[in-house]
Amino acid sequence: MNRRVHSREVKAAAMERLRERGVTIDGIAEIVHRMQSPYCEGLTMDLCVESVIAVLEKREIQHAILVGIELDRLADRKQLSEPLQSLIESDEGLFGCDETLALGSVFGYGSIAVTTFGYLDKHKIGMIEKLDTKTDGPIHTFLDDLVASIASAASSRLAHRIRDEEERKGEVPDSHAG
Repeated sequence: MNRRVHSREVKAAAMERLRERGVTIDGIAEIVHRMQSPYCEGLTMDLCVESVIAVLEKREIQHAILVGIELDRLADRKQLSEPLQSLIESDEGLFGCDETLALGSVFGYGSIAVTTFGYLDKHKIGMIEKLDTKTDGPIHTFLDDLVASIASAASSRLAHRIRDEEERKGEVPDSHAG
């Protein structure tokens, strides 16, 4: 059956999957704040939350969330075939598909998002560290990278918005103005 899925259904499902896995908008916004506050004096959590919400509106992000979390869930239930089950269950360092899925959804936000993603993938800040820590809990092979991609995209979006606002206020000189 070919069913066209309404974007509201996709967004609701993506948000529910994040909630089921303990990921909150505020938790992602904390990462955004930590990444952007050195560059923006007086940055508020409200602006970070707003940016995260805007990123979560994008279909590409929602689709990546659904695919990645579904693979994590299937691995939790040991429903993947080998060797994929073991690769995801162990979060094999050379697997790379988790980073590839997450990184793909960052490209639309420019080089700041890409470099921020690389930094977060390496340094595991905030909830990313909790998701990446291997314990006896649920598998988060894809989810930690998805959270990094959402935070990276939101950080880049915010950086560009702040610069646009500075320019509107005349805080950045226009060297081409006559």
